[in-house]
Amino acid sequence: MPASRYTVSDVMTHTAIALGRDASYKEIVALMDQWKVSALPVLEGEGRVIGVVSEADLLPKEEFRTDEPRPDEFAAASKAGALRAGELMSSPAVTVHPDATLAEAARIMATRGVKRLPVVNGVGMLEGVVSRSDLLKVFLRTDAEIAEDIRHSVLGEPAAPVGLDVTVADGVATVRGALSDRSLVPLVARAVRAVEGVVDVRMDLGAP
Repeated sequence: MPASRYTVSDVMTHTAIALGRDASYKEIVALMDQWKVSALPVLEGEGRVIGVVSEADLLPKEEFRTDEPRPDEFAAASKAGALRAGELMSSPAVTVHPDATLAEAARIMATRGVKRLPVVNGVGMLEGVVSRSDLLKVFLRTDAEIAEDIRHSVLGEPAAPVGLDVTVADGVATVRGALSDRSLVPLVARAVRAVEGVVDVRMDLGAP
């Protein structure tokens, strides 16, 4: 039973706003405000991602405007005097490849505490940006689309148990039918849950 077919390239923003390392502090703030984003990739050469400037990188200038940093704050305070993207950016950038699954992208965002990821190819060139809101786009799929996907990609597989069908309501998939081998229940449930747009899974299975 296959996993989800959706990858980062399916949901990412292909036209990404980016900066050069010489972009000024005020240019960065203005771009973030104009495009309503919380972070911008920093590029070098023909488009290789070398870092990311986020709101967190910009805040020390305000945070330490009047107060002296404590000893444990010197690393953050060092950015208070930075004027250019190359000084402000976090490097190396936390990135993701376009063929990564949405689950992989979500895991990177959660573990690294970021809201947006530059999407790069095998040589580090920028191809787009994926955000938390992009990852949620799959939940805009209609119930009919999700049900058809489950029938085709899960229940329609040669190795899948026969005699099962699915209905979907508000993203909740209910699998019904007869299943003699109860050891297959968690496998079917896991495969259905892997279909993009599924909010939850209910198994309503009887004996054949």
